[in-house]
Amino acid sequence: MKQIVLTATLALSAISLPQIAAAQTSVDAAPAARTPVPAARGPALELALEAARVAVDTCKGLEQKIGVSVVDSAGVLKVLLATDGASPRGVQSSTNKAVTALTFKTASSQLGEQAKTDKELADKLAANTNYNARAGGVLLKVNNEVIGAIGVGGARGSEKDEACALAGIEKIQSRL
Repeated sequence: MKQIVLTATLALSAISLPQIAAAQTSVDAAPAARTPVPAARGPALELALEAARVAVDTCKGLEQKIGVSVVDSAGVLKVLLATDGASPRGVQSSTNKAVTALTFKTASSQLGEQAKTDKELADKLAANTNYNARAGGVLLKVNNEVIGAIGVGGARGSEKDEACALAGIEKIQSRL
């Protein structure tokens, strides 16, 4: 035990305080030297949260237990809400639907319909378990620019998922 303490003491004494200070300064300076990554375009957090809450309230009015996800244009999850009693699968489905709509730049319901006759698209969707082409993923747009997506999952009938997502978007669209 004494040998370990002595070895540690000798090792620490070999490092001078100026070396520690210089190392700390270079670590502190490193982030400032990096070029900042521009923020992805997307709804403000408050608007994303409001859209998600409206979607939750709309689905609760339909007696549905759901999850709601809002992602920005880079696919970063900004908001994830789940009603009491929502299933883990429904909650994950909400994120997958939002990401699917964003990736393919169209509503997930339209992708599902298109995949019925487009084998190449169907194969792309099947190749990634994170894609979900059932109704419920809808794009958030300002003019014609996609700034994100909202996804709802877990309702009994994905058409209800999409109706709730659209209600959320409708509530905030004029303020995007």
